[in-house]
Amino acid sequence: MGTVIDILIANKAKELLSECKEVKVVKNKGIIGDRYFYGLGSFSQRLKDKHDFHITLIEKEEIDSFNQLTGLNYSNAKFRRNLVTEGIKLNDLLGKKFEINGVLLFGMRLCEPCKMLADDIGKEFLVSMVHKAGLRAKVLESGDVKIGDTINYD
Repeated sequence: MGTVIDILIANKAKELLSECKEVKVVKNKGIIGDRYFYGLGSFSQRLKDKHDFHITLIEKEEIDSFNQLTGLNYSNAKFRRNLVTEGIKLNDLLGKKFEINGVLLFGMRLCEPCKMLADDIGKEFLVSMVHKAGLRAKVLESGDVKIGDTINYD
């Protein structure tokens, strides 16, 4: 089991992510209020047929490791993922169903480092975050997610 420790959304591409205490998540769509829910994310057109842009997750442990390795002190929001988790290896959820407060998700593929984010964070991101930059998940059942919710899977 892991825990959701941060929830982050942005209304449109390249906008700073805002912290939320709770969000509504919609089946086959994503998080209400997030850029990808409305098709306004930087990769919305490229990802529209993949169904893996609904929610992105990243481990707090990987953010901390990156900051320690590089000597930087980036916030969770800088990594541009929706849910920041703690206490769970997200790569283990690849190809599996998992649940957060009744919201059923499916781990579609890893969020690998991209050039656009590396331009913002630094070139170290491309090298040091391979297979560590998070997970893309499809929403299978709607509901609410809030900070402190547990992440459960079989």
